[in-house]
Amino acid sequence: MKYPLIVRRAMLLATSCALLQQGGLVLAAQDGEAAPLAGTRPAINTLTPQPVADALPGASGGTAAAAVDAQGNVAELMQMIHDAKLSELRTTYNGSYGASLFFYPPEMTYYVALFQDKHFWRVIKTEDAGRAEAIYTGFAQQTVQLADIEIRRTQLQAQKAYIEDIIAVSEDRAKRLQADLDVARTQQAKVNDYQRQTQGEATALRAEKERAQAQLRQVQSEVLQLQRQTEMGLPVQK
Repeated sequence: MKYPLIVRRAMLLATSCALLQQGGLVLAAQDGEAAPLAGTRPAINTLTPQPVADALPGASGGTAAAAVDAQGNVAELMQMIHDAKLSELRTTYNGSYGASLFFYPPEMTYYVALFQDKHFWRVIKTEDAGRAEAIYTGFAQQTVQLADIEIRRTQLQAQKAYIEDIIAVSEDRAKRLQADLDVARTQQAKVNDYQRQTQGEATALRAEKERAQAQLRQVQSEVLQLQRQTEMGLPVQK
């Protein structure tokens, strides 16, 4: 059954709104967002146009005209995002790179965008839904390749920081062990000095003891002799 054009447009608009309620996002204008970190999702409407010379390096002649047209699509997309006219159907993030598929229901038009950090890189405008999906898929795959080095760098930075933490912990442990070792060596030196001092005192005491014993034997001998002399001529005790 064929419907009048206005009815068909109303039906398409209702379908688009339903898709929007299920998973799309109507973009509202926001200012002052910080640059996205790897693995985070920045607000699309914070993106700015990438300079044409950066987006299409080495463009000249016929490619220069394409660059100007690409810049025109970028400006058009930014304005429509600012005016909250688009539905964000899909978005893929890999590191600081991303790809988005937008839909403009009134004209059944799709915008496919490739961006990095806070800058739009490429924008393709088409009314062909299949082509839009294919371009989006290609852009999404491109973000995987582009973000590979960035992701490796993030992982290497984390590994470096982890190793540095281990080094710091090990160095602290080494300092503690060295401190304990210094204390042990100092105490051992004191013990050795004490042992030598004690050994010397013991040797001196032993010599004094031997002299005292010799003196005792001499005194005892003298006492015995004096006692014999004193008892000379007396009856022997039985």
